Amino acid sequence: MVVPPWLSVPPPGYGGLEQVVAGLVDALTVHGHAVTLFGAGVQHGTNADGFVSTVPEVQYERLGESLPELAHLARVNQIIRAADYDVIHDHTTIGPLVAGRRAVPTVATVHGNPVGEYGDVLNDVDQGVALVAISHTQRGLNPDLPWAGTVHNALDLRGFPRKTEPGPGPVLWLARFSPDKGPDIAIQACRAAGLPLLLAGKCNEPAERRYYEQVVEPLLGDDVTVVLNADRADTLRMLVDARCLIMPIQWDEPFGMVMLEAMATGTPVVALNRGAVPELVRPGLTGLVCERSEELPQALLAAKGLDPAACVNHVAANFSVERMASGYEAVYRRFAADQQDVREAARVSVR
Repeated sequence: MVVPPWLSVPPPGYGGLEQVVAGLVDALTVHGHAVTLFGAGVQHGTNADGFVSTVPEVQYERLGESLPELAHLARVNQIIRAADYDVIHDHTTIGPLVAGRRAVPTVATVHGNPVGEYGDVLNDVDQGVALVAISHTQRGLNPDLPWAGTVHNALDLRGFPRKTEPGPGPVLWLARFSPDKGPDIAIQACRAAGLPLLLAGKCNEPAERRYYEQVVEPLLGDDVTVVLNADRADTLRMLVDARCLIMPIQWDEPFGMVMLEAMATGTPVVALNRGAVPELVRPGLTGLVCERSEELPQALLAAKGLDPAACVNHVAANFSVERMASGYEAVYRRFAADQQDVREAARVSVR
């Protein structure tokens, strides 16, 4: 299991990809698989049988640069031997492009939108790489890629906090500060509904800081509370206390782990109908999905009537780590068998 070098697994705060991988690793070990985790830093919090670090410190401070991930992958490729592994599961951005040099079949989860420059990278992957989508919406953005399957992300619910009654707290916006995430729309919607808003955002990269200072700060008032770069414990507390989570996204979000986290605590989701939102939220049961920003204020008011237990049960039934692990097992077995057939055919042709 290969993760980017930016964060530990699981992450101390922000890091949806790392949260997903932590749950996947533990579920696969429960299913009887021997899993080795390749990452950065000196420790991890999973049940992996082994941990291989390619660099002593996580590279979070260099997030956004290309060389740390490339160096990490070069070291991974130097370490991996065909005799040691049946399948490599890569979660990095550039990994699918360099995976053709490995002597082991690589399954690569695509965590971003497979279009534009990233689409060009994915279009050039080797035939020995199987791509996995995290939502049907994401896969539909570039259906001609060599997809091997679609497996939804999942959440490990062990010890996850949850509420039993609708939360009396503010509306919560929880994301990185970016125009794609619509914090300005969240402020406007909550103000129109007469509801307090808690903006809890990742704000440490230069683009995020600029956006916060230039766009968000001028909109703030007494009805908006801001929390920057919260840790995991504070994030979960805010989710439990919230009236609802607002997701006024302005792009085709390929998944949206924060929606699962909200529903897992019993907090409903109010979102705009973009990206994978319809695959995650059950309208009228676990949240409300709006077509236009003007519909958000009324939906925020109505969300308090939704049952927290229905939100929790929805995540448990449809987005469990056990279900995710089973989905990936099917991809591993099918793809490894296909690659074995290719190798056998190549040997026969040589003879």
